[in-house]
Amino acid sequence: MIRGSSDAADFVLRQTALGHPALVPEIALRLASDALPLWHATEEVLSAEGLPPPYWAFAWPGGQALARHILDHPETVAGKRVLDVGAGSGIAAIAAAKAGAARTTAIEIDPFAIAALRINSGENAVAIEILEVDPIGRSDLAADIVLIGDLCYERPMADRLVPWLKQLAGAGTLVLLGDPGRAYLPKAGLVEVARHLVPTSRELEDREIRETVIWRLAG
Repeated sequence: MIRGSSDAADFVLRQTALGHPALVPEIALRLASDALPLWHATEEVLSAEGLPPPYWAFAWPGGQALARHILDHPETVAGKRVLDVGAGSGIAAIAAAKAGAARTTAIEIDPFAIAALRINSGENAVAIEILEVDPIGRSDLAADIVLIGDLCYERPMADRLVPWLKQLAGAGTLVLLGDPGRAYLPKAGLVEVARHLVPTSRELEDREIRETVIWRLAG
């Protein structure tokens, strides 16, 4: 059983290895080299503590595409307050910090992801504020830019997330979504910003390359 942040950090370090995502080799992350063993390793912990699957251990296409876009276009975030929601491994937040964001905040509710975020930010020598909160519906998380990487994969999540993001966009926040065609991506109010081909694994996806689009959510 995971009892504290040090236990979670030990677990992350035992179950992952330092690697570099295919589309964003500039960033170092603790990643699972094999999906199934990690999923099995967390089953006992998940059942005991009701934690989500280890999404934090993989560089998903949406996050990779967002990170690539930010590093290629640092002016997008330079000098701005950036919020990475459902940050997972922290790849997009790390890219924003590297690109000169004035403040980068990564938000997660999974203690394993929190541990991975701390480790990964250290591996990349960047300062990231980490919040363990559910941000949806909140108006007190000041940001100029909100990053969403690959979060529209389940209807319950999308049904909660999208209305909140539309409120933020309507109030003038730049909302960028990195999405490889997940089923519950909004069908309207999206403006394409960029498109990337992201190498992935058949353990995680149904193909080895996923075309992934960076969308701006219109207010």
